[in-house]
Amino acid sequence: MDPTSPSPAVRRAAAIARHLAGATTPIPASTPLEPSCCLSYVPPESTERPAAFAPGDLRLLLDGHDLPARDWLFRVMEESPLFRSPSARTGSRVFVGPDLNDGKEGQREATMRRIAYLKQRGVFRGWLTEDGADAELRKLALLDCIAIYDHSLAIKIGVHFFLWGSAIKFLGTKRHHDKWLVATENYDIMGCFAMTELGHGSNVRGIETIATYDSETREFIINTPCESAQKYWIGGAANHATHTIVFCQLHINGRNEGVHAFVAQIRDEDGTVLPNIRIADCGHKIGLNGVDNGRIWFQNIRVPRENLLNLVADVLPDGQYVSMIDDPDQRFAAFLSPLTLGRVNIAVDSVYISKVSLAIAVRYSLSRRAFSFTPDGPETLLLDYPSHQRRLLPLLAKVCLMSSAVNFMKNMYVKRTPEMSKAIHIYSSALKATLTWQNMITLQECREACGGQGLKTENRVGIFKAEFDVQSTFEGDNNVLMQQVSKALYAEFLGAQKKKKPFKGLGLEHLNGSSPVIPDKLTSSILRSSKFQMDLFCLRERDLLKQFAEEVSLQLAQGESREKALMLSYQLAEDLARAFTERTILQIFLEDEMNVPSGSLKEVLGLLRSLYVMVNIDESTSFLRYGHLSRDNVALVRKEVLKLCSELRPHALAVVSSFGIPDAFLSPLAFDWIEANALSTGSH
Repeated sequence: MDPTSPSPAVRRAAAIARHLAGATTPIPASTPLEPSCCLSYVPPESTERPAAFAPGDLRLLLDGHDLPARDWLFRVMEESPLFRSPSARTGSRVFVGPDLNDGKEGQREATMRRIAYLKQRGVFRGWLTEDGADAELRKLALLDCIAIYDHSLAIKIGVHFFLWGSAIKFLGTKRHHDKWLVATENYDIMGCFAMTELGHGSNVRGIETIATYDSETREFIINTPCESAQKYWIGGAANHATHTIVFCQLHINGRNEGVHAFVAQIRDEDGTVLPNIRIADCGHKIGLNGVDNGRIWFQNIRVPRENLLNLVADVLPDGQYVSMIDDPDQRFAAFLSPLTLGRVNIAVDSVYISKVSLAIAVRYSLSRRAFSFTPDGPETLLLDYPSHQRRLLPLLAKVCLMSSAVNFMKNMYVKRTPEMSKAIHIYSSALKATLTWQNMITLQECREACGGQGLKTENRVGIFKAEFDVQSTFEGDNNVLMQQVSKALYAEFLGAQKKKKPFKGLGLEHLNGSSPVIPDKLTSSILRSSKFQMDLFCLRERDLLKQFAEEVSLQLAQGESREKALMLSYQLAEDLARAFTERTILQIFLEDEMNVPSGSLKEVLGLLRSLYVMVNIDESTSFLRYGHLSRDNVALVRKEVLKLCSELRPHALAVVSSFGIPDAFLSPLAFDWIEANALSTGSH
């Protein structure tokens, strides 16, 4: 360093001096402060354009059935203080909702009080004693409404009626119906469903609880032989259930006849646990704390021979095993049939919870402003930002199409015949997995779209994530269910080849024709064409099914077992199951759309459908990975998504209004969120 050069401190001082010397421009005087107006809430109804279609017409399409019964039950819950939210209020507007800040015991007892009230109001009348498609649909509609109010309440009721009750009704015979159906409907007894064990969940064939027949006493001896055989996560077991359906390996005459279902009493009329039965609480959970999940151990308890649910198979007094179904696999499938309705209900619940969350997030985005496009301009509504539209409106499109899918599933279930069992299992598995996954995506996006307000329990969206996360794994792990879908499609493919007959059912008839041809150069009009959309989704499904079959065949040729070959091909299996499900959802919605007369509603349905398709393409790598679309066409799809969001934006309020969810079942955030947080009226 040159010793004659100035030091850094001297150089900095000189620079500052030059800067000050050159500052000849006078500093302007401060602008006097002027009073500014505080933000005020403006209802979206006063600023948005009138609906281009009748929201009631869209609600009829989305709800599908029993609108008067739904509205009646909504009113029943609104009328009772038992259902009101303890803190959520906006001025004179009162909201309903459980107190999820209460401890688990408090939530459980509140659930029981609400069940007693609903029983007293006649909500459950005929749920197990009336037959026919109309009665079943009405029951399902009422359960939809209960799930919108509280997931714990819906699950507690669902276990009692749709697991315990359905097992008695559909696996039992007259002796079981006469003894337990009316008692169940009147809540004289409370049932639970003991299938899952600590060591076995999805693999029901592997359960370890044993029922051994004693021909001398004509009783079954039910025993938990090891800790991994304890019945686990049994809803209703910890506090309230008096009876259970217990699934066991049936041992008779030295032979294991496989999994069978038995009725066992676990508590007396006073609620005391019976001898040789141990019950423990599963403890506090991340959600659903209004349900008393418990663990059960059986220590060689005895139940009468008549307590075997014997529609499918029976044990005669002398110990002879008889069954109307010779094939053990088919017999096992019959014993699992009660789970099908559970999966249907879970899929439906996930759609309605997505609707609640989207209604809250969309309404909030139509009243909350942030930043402005010009320095002195007004702040901009959140939903007027293209990025916010891209976050919420594709979810809106998906939930509308998925509504059609669950209505299709419900109608198929209530009109079921034995020949439809396989199709019902495949559809319910595919939709349960896909729709519950989508619900969690929707909840997360809505929570973020509501900012910090989405974290408040009273605003529902954030807490829904914890309450509904369980849907991905109960009544069948989603990944396992989707693998079952692919296996079933593989079996259909092999069957058609072996019998040299065309495909029939599951919407696979498109495989009988020639392969669709996708244009090399796409345009906006082509992308929005329903024919193009179905062709593309069918092409993907066709190709993936063929590739999956070829991959499995290759594994088999290398000496792998069929099960291992299917397992090793899981990546293609996952893509195939998703392709099947997304094509199914699109096809069902298209059929509904075709039944709507020309007009503004049909145009909006077209926007929803096209946005659903474009977003699925944009979010999935499969179309590009397997060569169904070029990079240029995928880029065009991405731009089309933004156009469709912009066109759907004016209809957003009308669409969420068509969900038919009463204001009281939303949250303060969906209305005057400023007043809701005011010191005098807000909850703290």
